[in-house]
Amino acid sequence: MDRMTAELWDLTDRSGAPSGRTHRRGDEIPSGSFHVVASVCAVRADGRILVTRRAAGKTFALSLEIPAGSALAGESSDEAAARELAEETGIDVPRDELQLVGRFVEESALFDLYAASAGDDPAVVPDPDEVAGFRWITLDELDELVAGGEMADPWVPRLESFRPRLDERVRLLAERVGA
Repeated sequence: MDRMTAELWDLTDRSGAPSGRTHRRGDEIPSGSFHVVASVCAVRADGRILVTRRAAGKTFALSLEIPAGSALAGESSDEAAARELAEETGIDVPRDELQLVGRFVEESALFDLYAASAGDDPAVVPDPDEVAGFRWITLDELDELVAGGEMADPWVPRLESFRPRLDERVRLLAERVGA
């Protein structure tokens, strides 16, 4: 069994309360159950954010996204967010520096977006199994990518929901780092 199908996720109800059950990746999630997916919007001192291009072998192949992934069984949302950012990009962000932007409820997932400072110009070391490339972009460029259909489809409603708070978090993080 490969690493991906061996993943176990904790299941929750719609409010995020643990159900006490786990789920194996790839199996159908029972109706009314959810798993946590977490993401970190890494912000440089100049206010640019990191987007990655999904690897060719993944769903939504070669589309752009903000690094994200499912929380593993026993893992909190912020632990998952920090782990996924480090695994996919090599950028380590301490959990206590993650700022929750918001939660978006999907059909079977509770999607949490965090923002965190990545410093002035962090080295990005993409995992080739996950990431085919990356770019540091402005929030205006993010809007252009969404409008142009370059973001992975699930990101369109997420970003629509998160955008006002994301703007605020990115601005505040850039000001803090640049100060």
